[in-house]
Amino acid sequence: MTDLNNRVGATPRQQPEQPVGAGRHTEPDRVRPLEHTPVTKGSTTRVRGRLAGAIVANGGVLLIAAVFIIPLLWVILASFNRTAGLTVSIPDHWTLDNFRAVLNTDTTYRPMANGVILCGGAAALTIACATLAGYALSRFKTKYKRPFLLTILFSTGLPITAIMVPVYGLFVQLNLIDTISGTMLFMAATGLPFAIWLMKNFMDSVPLTLEEAAWTDGASRMQTLWYIILPLMWPGISVVAIFTFVGMWGNFFVPFVLLLSPDQLPASVSIYTFFSQYGEVQFGQLASYSLIYSFPVVALFLFLSRKLGGAFAFGGAVKG
Repeated sequence: MTDLNNRVGATPRQQPEQPVGAGRHTEPDRVRPLEHTPVTKGSTTRVRGRLAGAIVANGGVLLIAAVFIIPLLWVILASFNRTAGLTVSIPDHWTLDNFRAVLNTDTTYRPMANGVILCGGAAALTIACATLAGYALSRFKTKYKRPFLLTILFSTGLPITAIMVPVYGLFVQLNLIDTISGTMLFMAATGLPFAIWLMKNFMDSVPLTLEEAAWTDGASRMQTLWYIILPLMWPGISVVAIFTFVGMWGNFFVPFVLLLSPDQLPASVSIYTFFSQYGEVQFGQLASYSLIYSFPVVALFLFLSRKLGGAFAFGGAVKG
């Protein structure tokens, strides 16, 4: 009896909990529908503001592009139009008469040759001097370095017209007036501040450890500059060469003042022969001459564009 009472009053043995769904089939989870966020007035205003900003930005870009494209389109179309005017229009009859009229010795060949000699020589002299000056400013530390750099920066903003009168008087006294060599020297001097500033920044990008390794092997500073630094700086030298040559090629005022003989004038000065003294302009010949005039700059850019394809490559040169 006692055993029976003990069995009746005993707490039933707890069965281990089975995981949910064990031994029975459960209904698959139902996919809840996406909750739609209610469109408020503030969100609509933000969307409209972004759309209006994108329209204004794209419209500004298109306007700036039209400012550059329309004049170029006029030059191309007018050069093949015998009766070209100031308006952009497709020629009724495409012709090469404008190019035949300007392709002669006095109008094109001699001025273009003078311009290539003058600007090419001045640009080469500028790059050579800027390379030496940039190396000294980049590698040597002196107390006059910062004042000198600030002076160079100030010289880049100095207008050339402000110094032409004393320069003309100096050239007359030195018997350099109406000479290609004297004009070349002055144009090289005017391009030096900007070239030195750029070249110095490019020199700073070349690791000093490369030079130290060359010095360990017995190389001098000039050998290090010629065989180590310059090959690595070709992209920077190409940039300086393009900027320098383009600035000199489009310079009208300096050759116009310092060169007096018509046989020595470059193309940037002879282009004004298309404007007559009575205000009449031969637009077709002017447009065709402008295309020919831009050819050396485009050719230089295409020639040096291979050097501008990448940044300075020091891969494998410095052991990390």
